[in-house]
Amino acid sequence: MLRFAMTLFACLLLAAVPCLAGETLYNGIELPDAWPPRPTAFARDEPTTTPYLVKPPKVISIDVGRQLFVDDFLIEQTTLKRTFHQPRWHEKSPVLRAEHSWEKWRDQPFAAPFSDGVWYDPADKTIKMWYLVGTGAFFGYATSPDGITWTKPIFEDGRLRKTNTLDIRPESRDSSTLWLDLEEKDPARRFKLMYYRSGLQFRTSADGIHFSDVIWSTKSSGDRSTFFYNPFRKVWVYSIRTGRRGIGRCRYYGEHTTFAAKAWERIDDLSMWACADKLDRVREETFEGDLPDLYNLDATPYESLMLGLFVIHSKVADDKGRPKINHVTLGYSRDGFHWHRPDRRAFLNVSEDREAWNYGNVQPAGGGCLVMGDKLYFYCSGRNSHKVPDDGSGGSTGLALLRRDGFASLDAGDETGTLTTRPVRFTGTQLFVNVNAPRGELRVEVLDEAGKAIEPFTLANCQTVTTDSTLAPITWKGATDLSALKGKAVRFRFHLTRGKLYAFWVSPDKSGASHGYIAAGGPGFTSNRDTVGKASLRD
Repeated sequence: MLRFAMTLFACLLLAAVPCLAGETLYNGIELPDAWPPRPTAFARDEPTTTPYLVKPPKVISIDVGRQLFVDDFLIEQTTLKRTFHQPRWHEKSPVLRAEHSWEKWRDQPFAAPFSDGVWYDPADKTIKMWYLVGTGAFFGYATSPDGITWTKPIFEDGRLRKTNTLDIRPESRDSSTLWLDLEEKDPARRFKLMYYRSGLQFRTSADGIHFSDVIWSTKSSGDRSTFFYNPFRKVWVYSIRTGRRGIGRCRYYGEHTTFAAKAWERIDDLSMWACADKLDRVREETFEGDLPDLYNLDATPYESLMLGLFVIHSKVADDKGRPKINHVTLGYSRDGFHWHRPDRRAFLNVSEDREAWNYGNVQPAGGGCLVMGDKLYFYCSGRNSHKVPDDGSGGSTGLALLRRDGFASLDAGDETGTLTTRPVRFTGTQLFVNVNAPRGELRVEVLDEAGKAIEPFTLANCQTVTTDSTLAPITWKGATDLSALKGKAVRFRFHLTRGKLYAFWVSPDKSGASHGYIAAGGPGFTSNRDTVGKASLRD
């Protein structure tokens, strides 16, 4: 009774924040009674400990999404070597830049997301971008059929007649986030917008062009605050920027089941969340003892986890025309609060070329990434303030490409290596993998709780896979599917030679649909989840 009373009291202190005692997540992780956690300090000196990696569930449910190997959550034993991968810049970057007079407000050309958003809208099968027009000016809007070539539609009701700017007044703004909510039941609230203008402003829209009046506003926030939706727990999460002595820029966490509800009154009502730590990169020219700080933290649901885009600020702007130095690194979360950040290299980086579009201040786009067939498209802003205003390159939008699920792989050379999962449970029937082994081979066996292969799902019966595919089926002689194993705790053991294994999942059908979340979506998808499998792949 006392424990219940203490839990209830904690919930009342954070009355606007959901607090589900002992909530068990989709993957088997059990949250503590009081949620979200309330750390008493930021982890500046040492990286945070991820509780579910220290004590994973006894049995992991894998019904939601592709299962990625970015950490050891799924791995009981392996002789494979993990490699973290980085994207490549598309050769046409920047794919969007300032062209029109209104995009060069105060002689500062700018056409790039400051988070804002890049989304695929399945309603009209169009890729849409919302971006900052002119430094500190307006909301711009652009569309694309392929994510590379962009059109800026002209509106009659923009701030200036015949512009592609949205009629949101007053016009001046700082950072913003726009979210396409495909789970929203009210058509008028399909698009959700939060932006900073002397505090945070919240609005909604049916079409992403015409927005409601301000629903809620608060001055209890820093200027580079953002938000995202965590569909695994059905909560809106607010990534609130603040600063602390000895920490620099850092993040507080708030959540609510309803967008634009009054989720906090004071910053201190929120949970201390994230900051840069000693593993984040320090540039050589940074003054000794001047550590990086966390400029921003965006996140998006990708397959079976939350993907975090950490903007690390490592050097202030200089007097030679170089903007402040920010780069983007990645983090991964399976509970929505704790982050695992195993690779601190810049994922979206600045260039050391003084003429480059991304000479400084790289920032990610809201929504995280598009799923474009076999690839992920990451958009970001880059700045080059020494450029002359007329060339439109002061602030522009770059595009980086990564293999689907390609954040990390487990690799084998000429000698066959193995990976055995922890006990997993599923209700699907078809096993699929994302593998690159055109000159190697992959085979899989299914083990019972005692570690014995289950007939007919043995190594000898497995059809050898020799391919490079982001969606490859695994089959066994003597079995049409895995239906006999539904609901049972089993282990998969992968045997790999000369190849890279990126992900595995059990689909309910032969399409290979993962039923995981797909970040900002992409062509072929009809919702915020992969329910189509092979139909999303493009030639």
